Amino acid sequence: MVIFELFSRIKFWNNADRLGPDCLTTQFKLYFKKAGKKLCVKKFKHFGEGAEFRPGAYAIACSNISLGANVVIRPTSMLFADTRKDGAQIVIEDDVLIGSGVHIYVNNHRFDDLNIPIIKQGHYVGKNVIIRTGAWIGANAIILPGVTIGQNAVVGAGSIVTKDVPDACVFVGNPAKLIKEI
Repeated sequence: MVIFELFSRIKFWNNADRLGPDCLTTQFKLYFKKAGKKLCVKKFKHFGEGAEFRPGAYAIACSNISLGANVVIRPTSMLFADTRKDGAQIVIEDDVLIGSGVHIYVNNHRFDDLNIPIIKQGHYVGKNVIIRTGAWIGANAIILPGVTIGQNAVVGAGSIVTKDVPDACVFVGNPAKLIKEI
């Protein structure tokens, strides 16, 4: 019985539309550059030249996530796209800097009905998140559904981004607000 469960788990890890420390066989491949790249090219919607997905990071619904050239997703980061085939996507364009521990979400839990526990209400419809070329997202920032981060924009470490960030602007805080134009 244990052997059957182990083989079922390995099959899930290899076939799931996700990457992360909870998927041991695929996580192991990320420690090896060639195997890691091959895995990411297979899993992600787009995986640009020079992109890296480092061990310890999570990606849920990889088939709805595009990583541009030279994008590195560092440990403890979480990319959570919509699990539906035609659902909301995360698009990170070329040359974007992403700090460790960055979380990006395309949907959120519903909480409209006080008579139903939140856990049973499902999710709001997902909204795409787009991070434009040359942007920099500081460590531990959180990007919420429907947000677009502009070209060459900066999001400060630990910020929570609830609305679009224009091109060449610096946004910081909770919620993130404009502090200067570049």
